[in-house]
Amino acid sequence: MRSITTLTTMVLLAVANPALAGTARSWGAAMQAVPGVNGASSLPPLGDTTIRQIMRLSVGGDSLRLTFDNSDSPNPLLIDHIEVAQLDAAGRILPATSKRVTVGDRPAVVIPAHAPMVSDPVKMALPPLARVAISIHLAAGQQPWSFHGYAAANTLLAPGDQTTAPEMTSVNAMQRRFLVSGIDVTSARPLRSVVALGDSITDGVKATVDSDRRWPDQLAGRLQQAGMTQVGVTNQGISANKVLQDGVGISALARFDRDVLGVPGVSHVIVLEGVNDIGGASRDNQQASFDTVGLINAYRQMVLRAHDHGIKVLLATILPYKGAGYWSAWGEEQRAKVNAWIRSQREADGVVDFDAAVRNPADPQAFAPAYDSGDHLHPNDVGFTAMAKAVPLNLLR
Repeated sequence: MRSITTLTTMVLLAVANPALAGTARSWGAAMQAVPGVNGASSLPPLGDTTIRQIMRLSVGGDSLRLTFDNSDSPNPLLIDHIEVAQLDAAGRILPATSKRVTVGDRPAVVIPAHAPMVSDPVKMALPPLARVAISIHLAAGQQPWSFHGYAAANTLLAPGDQTTAPEMTSVNAMQRRFLVSGIDVTSARPLRSVVALGDSITDGVKATVDSDRRWPDQLAGRLQQAGMTQVGVTNQGISANKVLQDGVGISALARFDRDVLGVPGVSHVIVLEGVNDIGGASRDNQQASFDTVGLINAYRQMVLRAHDHGIKVLLATILPYKGAGYWSAWGEEQRAKVNAWIRSQREADGVVDFDAAVRNPADPQAFAPAYDSGDHLHPNDVGFTAMAKAVPLNLLR
């Protein structure tokens, strides 16, 4: 029989570490502010609109909860109806699985300005890699200001409250994500999650839409096939994001606490960013002021901050991009310096050599033709597969 002291210690550990408590993020999207002009959103009006988003989970569980994001808005946001349902193999909603989502046992929720809000748990048996539909009705006059600017998936917009409709009418599609920044699952067994922190290459630009072919999606499938069924993957990529400067989304260094340290159940983070810092400096004629050591020190900061929270860090080499619009010989020199440091350093917990996985052996500064989407910067679906296969699973155990 365990002593009272041992049992108390186990309870305290479970409270302190979400992974031990059986909670982990199974899907995620890093939020950013909606672009605006003179204080007005550049998006079409979304009040009295149903927003339906399809998400493929990574790790399964016995229930789920949603995190809603209003952090970029100066105004509270009223959501008056939320439904979650599972999809069948053909992508159709299974009406028998549809359940209303509440927050504090209330069906409508007001999210304060500049804040996130977490829903009540919804009991739902979810197998690994399950697909769910989140349907949100925004009250009339409401407008979201936090969104995810690119999604390799279609979000469906329909007038009125169609949250319970298996098929909505008068639908428009948009490759954006709105309001939902995370889906967490719970289970009686310990769960944990791997965060993929990155830019458009992680975000999945050039992946086939609605195919779940981004490299973090395919890594989630590899983990399940390898028997690591308790490990989820959450994609925290933002297209055009940089490590050191705000631009499209706040910088990776600035959002690290929110998008890595704040993720429930996170045990590992894979960091793949830097090409936009280097390429952008070349494009904008800022070579003289660019600080390669500063970029390397930003990676060091991420390692330190993650280690303070018991999170392991895998640093990924920057992919080749010769032929892309902002490539230059100077930029290639900086990429080589950064990659050499990543491969030789011993501060992080491992290295993922994406560069070696996708480069052209005949021209290592460029993509292998079979993996190039055509813009010489982003992989195609096959290239994303090569990236997912390049992640050493033993480093995630």
